[in-house]
Amino acid sequence: MRFTIDEYSKRFRMSKEMIRSKLRERRLNYIIEEGTTYIIVPRSSLGEERLRAIEEGVKNTQAQPQPAPKPKTTVGTIIALYQKENRQLKERIHRLEAKIDNLIADKEQMLRDERDRIEQLYSKKDEQLKSILELLNTKLMLSDKSTVHDVDLSDDEPIDASWQQSDFVELRHYLKALDLKSAERKMIRRRFAEAYGSDVRVIQQNGQFYLDFSKYDYTDLLRH
Repeated sequence: MRFTIDEYSKRFRMSKEMIRSKLRERRLNYIIEEGTTYIIVPRSSLGEERLRAIEEGVKNTQAQPQPAPKPKTTVGTIIALYQKENRQLKERIHRLEAKIDNLIADKEQMLRDERDRIEQLYSKKDEQLKSILELLNTKLMLSDKSTVHDVDLSDDEPIDASWQQSDFVELRHYLKALDLKSAERKMIRRRFAEAYGSDVRVIQQNGQFYLDFSKYDYTDLLRH
């Protein structure tokens, strides 16, 4: 009779390590078929009772359904497995690329919106700046018209008295001759400056105002 190592271990109640040790020491007869080791046991060395029990055990073992042999892994199976994994990886890559494209599109849209917002903001600022500049220019123009050139003569400066013999005299000389205070002279000159351009009586030459008593009455402008 012949037994596999597992069968021999169970029938004779011997550990597998001990069986393998006896096989290495050639204390047991055995053969190898298709990579399986079978231990040869002569029937004559077994008692009738032991032999009967072994035969019944072999019959029970044969009667039990044997598990289906596992299919062998072939090259085709491995290739099919790699192809399946490759398809799954490609699908994941496509999904990731789609997500990246969406993120890039969203980022670009955000940048465009921010650019438009900044352009609108600066456009409004430019309009406000233009309005401020126009207002300043208007104020400067008005200020130029009402500017008074205060040129006070020192006490030592000689006064041109030729106006006494002429009806056309310079305003500052005339006011100096009247012996007015500085504040009063400034007030009258400012009054002439404000009237310049709208009152034909106010004459200006070389930045100085002149009076023409032969044509006009300046009583309202010279009051102090």
